[in-house]
Amino acid sequence: MHCSRIRTALSARLDGEELPPGLTPGRLDDHLAGCRDCRQWDAQARALAAGLDRVAHPGDDPAAADALLARLRSAAGPGATGADPGGKRAG
Repeated sequence: MHCSRIRTALSARLDGEELPPGLTPGRLDDHLAGCRDCRQWDAQARALAAGLDRVAHPGDDPAAADALLARLRSAAGPGATGADPGGKRAG
């Protein structure tokens, strides 16, 4: 099975959506057991989702939200400030 199809299914599962037709949870887990790249992709997607969830609730932990935004800006490279033209944080 192609990893791109697996990653689409992992994204769907992470979002609570149905898996693509013909792909069962067991087949998805079997692929993950044998594919290091897809396991790494899944771990990164889960970490991103958890971080975004924290950002979506900034009153819970504003320092964590600011730290995540800083990491995302750093990963995006120069010029990706996340600020609007007025200089305020996006979101």
